[in-house]
Amino acid sequence: MDKVTKTDAEWKAQLSHEQYKVTRKKGTERAFSGAYDSNKKEGVYACICCGEPLFDSNTKFDSGTGWPSFFKPLSEEMVGEISDRSFFMRRTEVICNKCDAHLGHVFPDGPAPTGLRYCLNSAALNFKEKE
Repeated sequence: MDKVTKTDAEWKAQLSHEQYKVTRKKGTERAFSGAYDSNKKEGVYACICCGEPLFDSNTKFDSGTGWPSFFKPLSEEMVGEISDRSFFMRRTEVICNKCDAHLGHVFPDGPAPTGLRYCLNSAALNFKEKE
């Protein structure tokens, strides 16, 4: 996989303020404020920064948290995990392996078959509806 690398100025020019804050500065959008929390359409969720397909709507579920949640990525290779100990918490950050964009966090309280909950920011995603 070819890595996507850009300068801070290039990311700022490409992304909205909210998208930049979330993906490049590890921010979090407010719960229930994102475009995709309630999205029920079929399709694929891609990284807003590089366009890499990351999650399928078939793995999306309503976690009740206010953020779009998935129980598995399209490919384990495309999503990376990093230990996150910020804000006096112990979590696992989820990133896009192609461009290192911060997507959200993964928790071990999701549904079968994986038991995982990839809790993501809508601002980090671009939904492509199935035709």
